[in-house]
Amino acid sequence: MLRTATPRRPLPAAAALVLAMASAPAAATPADTIAAAVTDYLVAQAAHLPGVPQVRVEAGSAARHPACDAPEAFLPPGTRLRARMSVGVRCAAPNVWTAYVQAQLSVPGDAWVAARPIDAGQPITAEDLAPRAGDLLALPATAILHPEQAIGAVATRRIAAGRELRTDALRSADAVLRGQTVRLVVHGAGFTATGEGQTLAAAGPGMPVQVRTASGQLVNGIVRDAGTVEVPL
Repeated sequence: MLRTATPRRPLPAAAALVLAMASAPAAATPADTIAAAVTDYLVAQAAHLPGVPQVRVEAGSAARHPACDAPEAFLPPGTRLRARMSVGVRCAAPNVWTAYVQAQLSVPGDAWVAARPIDAGQPITAEDLAPRAGDLLALPATAILHPEQAIGAVATRRIAAGRELRTDALRSADAVLRGQTVRLVVHGAGFTATGEGQTLAAAGPGMPVQVRTASGQLVNGIVRDAGTVEVPL
């Protein structure tokens, strides 16, 4: 006995579309989308440097992750900016994933060096400074990147011509030194008392410092200028 096969009804168009979407692999996040997120993040992180950051991103396998509405870049805890680093990228929607990409960062700009020899104790003037082009990211955190950081300060040691200026080789002209004899000033209701003492540490203007008086008493005060410490009541 022969059986006649009943032809299947074609799926409605909407159902066919849903089936096709369910069976198709999820679209990947474009490499340029990931690169843009990482670039924007690193440029923001380097905004404190007076130069124009240059970023190169190698998206690699991260671009094979499912589509992401707004990939977010981040640096792993304890990671500082450097010439080559691993940067994290995380996605929260519509797919959740985390990946890492390699990025290269440089910040071309000017740092400031000694235009001529500077002696210890010498106040720094604009004529003592000269710019030197380079990658600011490669410099130590103490490098002088703005001339106003140095002008008016005092060198704490001799600086040879052409040497980079650093904040740890300078002090404020209004700072006090360890072991320096200073004038102590105490202001009260209707009176002002003065005396002398010796500082136990170096401190800049507005900073607290301990002072030993001539009688051996320790008092806490605030540095007002290079020779004066104010003791609050």
